[in-house]
Amino acid sequence: MKNLILLLTLAVTFASCADKEAPVNVQQLNQQFIGAWNNRNATVLDSLLADDVSFVQGEIHFNGKAEVSEKWVDETLGTIADLKTNVVSSGTDSEIAYEAGTFSVDVLPSGPGEPAGEGEGNFMLLWKKQKNGAWKLSYAQLEDLPVEVKNN
Repeated sequence: MKNLILLLTLAVTFASCADKEAPVNVQQLNQQFIGAWNNRNATVLDSLLADDVSFVQGEIHFNGKAEVSEKWVDETLGTIADLKTNVVSSGTDSEIAYEAGTFSVDVLPSGPGEPAGEGEGNFMLLWKKQKNGAWKLSYAQLEDLPVEVKNN
């Protein structure tokens, strides 16, 4: 009887370990996103967005992949360069992952003879595992400080 209980305990333990997936590497997801942004690769950025993605920046709020892609990615991609993040908080489980912290960017001149700028603020990127197992950006929130003229 003791052997049967021991055998059942071991079987349950091994079965529960086999069912658990390793959490996603959220740093790798965000680096893929930042790399695509810095390379101005809208195709890769679009492929990382969930169909129901939301974007919030102050009073601005966009919903859905088409709107977020058009009004955030496409409108902003050519206006900034050298996106960098400093992560303050992160977390993962089998279904969601996030990173939050501060960011900085170079703001490109809006026209000839215009100055370049420096932008910074806070960010939060939330990733969700999709039904097909792919991880997609589900929520992005930015809180910007006013852009400052860049000193050369």
